[in-house]
Amino acid sequence: MKQQKRYLEDVIKSLCFNTKNPKMAFIAGPRQAGKTTCAKHLLAERKNSYYHNWDDKTVRKIWAKDPKELLTKKKAPKPLIIFDEIHKAKGWKRTLKGLYDTLTFPQDIVVTGSTKLNTYRKSSDSLMGRYYYFRLHPFSLSELTNLNHILLPEQLTKKLLQTQAIPSTPKEIKTLEDLMTFGPFPEPYLAKSKQILQLWQMGRVDKVVNEELRDLSKLPELNQISLLVSLLPERVGNPISITTLRQDLEVAYTTIKRWLTYLEALYYHYEIKPYTHKINRSLKKEGKLYLWDWSEVENEGSRFENLIASHLFKYCDYLVDTGQSRAELRYVKTKEKKELDFVVLNHKKPFLAIEVKLHDESPSSNWKTLLPKLNLDFGIQVVKTPHIYQRHIFPWGTIYVMSAEKLLKFLA
Repeated sequence: MKQQKRYLEDVIKSLCFNTKNPKMAFIAGPRQAGKTTCAKHLLAERKNSYYHNWDDKTVRKIWAKDPKELLTKKKAPKPLIIFDEIHKAKGWKRTLKGLYDTLTFPQDIVVTGSTKLNTYRKSSDSLMGRYYYFRLHPFSLSELTNLNHILLPEQLTKKLLQTQAIPSTPKEIKTLEDLMTFGPFPEPYLAKSKQILQLWQMGRVDKVVNEELRDLSKLPELNQISLLVSLLPERVGNPISITTLRQDLEVAYTTIKRWLTYLEALYYHYEIKPYTHKINRSLKKEGKLYLWDWSEVENEGSRFENLIASHLFKYCDYLVDTGQSRAELRYVKTKEKKELDFVVLNHKKPFLAIEVKLHDESPSSNWKTLLPKLNLDFGIQVVKTPHIYQRHIFPWGTIYVMSAEKLLKFLA
């Protein structure tokens, strides 16, 4: 089977592989999300290209003795060098900086990896100004059905209000059903086998906890962390209660917080923070929990909400990483339990509010209270049922109830 072209490939070529302002491309993301596949697609387009994986013993020896030997002396056509998982090397950024700063002729460089690419980026960065950083997410509806039609915020809002005239296709509906069942990661999605999905899930969790977490943190309590991981899927879509988790596992509050920080760095879960600006009595600290692999979530409503969250999260990361917007994903909840599931910000201002319902096509009562506070005149209520598009006009704003595929097809 021909492997799926990834949504970042053209962006990387445009932003990094140019003659006026070339940069190294750092591609980070979850294990098995497709980083290596993306890099190899880029390699396939170059005759003068080289792939180096840190797990190759020969690569490690050359890196230790004379890393310049991993470059090429052949100038034309312009070479492309891939360093895969090179972040596992001690002092890798310092070595890479030395290689890049002493290039005798132009060579495009791509670095792929997971945890430490992201972690080290937050500290003093010796490579600053020499690379662009891209977060590669797993599959989404748009990537699988509508590649190269990602809309910017202003275009997105206009299109959503006109989308009734654009019918949902059978391919979009079937793709969304498969994403709900098999999750977004390439291997189980492309296999479309529940047996393979279950084996893949067990293998992924084992690798995250017993390999990556062990190597990153040196924590001794891996068995207890495995128990923590088993508790998280049932908490999807809810504010993270460290106190409750601490009681369930009988460990200290700070211990649970540290474990969650590591698991987030390893792309097991992510957190969406509340939006509080001009929202009276809003919750200010509690972030909502979602998984990178929503197929682990048994409850259908929670899994559907996680799917929507991940599509919006991917869209925001794409806008930020490509320099097109300072997008952020938030949610709104008051102490009176009035809530909107998601608010997408553009340069810190709300431009899209979304409520998720599995099948309920009646506008939520929370819209009346919260939509005016966001200074928006319309909101989107997303349902799983296909072929739905309704407009409900109220004195305080308009609520569009629409099927998930009608929203997600225009995201990243």
